[in-house]
Amino acid sequence: MSAPGPAPVFHAVVLAGGRSARLGGRPKAGLRRAGRTLLELTLDAVREAAGVVVVGPADPAVPAHVLRTREDPPFSGPAAGIAAGLRALDALPAAQWTLTLACDMPGVSRAVPLLLEAARTGDGAAGYVSVPPDGHRQPLAALYRSDVLRRAFAGQDAADRSVFSFVRELPLRDVTVPEDATADVDTWDDVHRHHLT
Repeated sequence: MSAPGPAPVFHAVVLAGGRSARLGGRPKAGLRRAGRTLLELTLDAVREAAGVVVVGPADPAVPAHVLRTREDPPFSGPAAGIAAGLRALDALPAAQWTLTLACDMPGVSRAVPLLLEAARTGDGAAGYVSVPPDGHRQPLAALYRSDVLRRAFAGQDAADRSVFSFVRELPLRDVTVPEDATADVDTWDDVHRHHLT
C-alpha cells in the first residue's frame, strides 16, 4: 500500500449567487450563525486553498485575496456559477484540484477536510463528492481534479443546467460526511433549524 501523498493544492469556487426565492429574496450568504455570515463560514472552510473565487453579487464584501465574479447571466444556476468561477481562476497559477462549495451549507467545514484527505490518500479518481448518511450525493461539496472539471465544462453553455449534467459521467468517489455537513438552507424552517438569523 502506497504512502499518503502531500496535502492537495486546490482552488475553491464558492457559489453565492442564488435568488433565495423561498426566503423572499434575502441573500443566503448574509445569514448569520453566532455573528458570522454563511459566506464567512464557507470562506473559513477553504482557508487553506491556493486561490478562492466567490461567484455572486458584489455584496457582501470578501477579503482582499479572494476573487469575485458573476455567473452569466446572473441567477442562471450553480453550473453557470462553476463555469464562471473556473474562468476567474485562470488568472491564478494552476492547482491540481478544484473544490466547489455552495455557501448555504452551515456545516460544510466538516466535509472539506474529509474531501482533502480522500484526495491525499486516494486512488487516482477524477474527484471526491460528499455523501451524507441519507445517500444524497452533493456535487456542490466536492473536490474535482481541475483538468477533469475544466474539460467537463469546456465549450458548453452552463446556464440553467444542473451540475450533475456535467459531472455525472465522471469517475467520482463517494466520501461519507456527517449528516449536517451538507444540509443546506432553502426555507425559513431551515433558517430556524440551523439557528441562523
